Amino acid sequence: MPQLLRFGAYRVYFWSNEGMPLEPIHVHVANGIPRPNATKIWITQTGRALLADHNDKRINANVLAHLLEMIEAQSDDIIHAWLERFGTIEYYC
Repeated sequence: MPQLLRFGAYRVYFWSNEGMPLEPIHVHVANGIPRPNATKIWITQTGRALLADHNDKRINANVLAHLLEMIEAQSDDIIHAWLERFGTIEYYC
């Protein structure tokens, strides 16, 4: 599970196996240790960050909004890392 970014206690990462067929580009965010029920965020073709699933109740709404902004600011690097890791990319929208 490659970690991409870290903002304080919050980790932004890919799972090593993102499924077959490969899901559209997204990251997971966890407060502390990464876990299966982590928040999932889609990255769009324009670099926007869209909330897909927010199961980690340890991330409150204000922090989540800030994390979305920070992920958007790093979207070019995330897209590049996805392509390096998985070799192909599809977008949710």
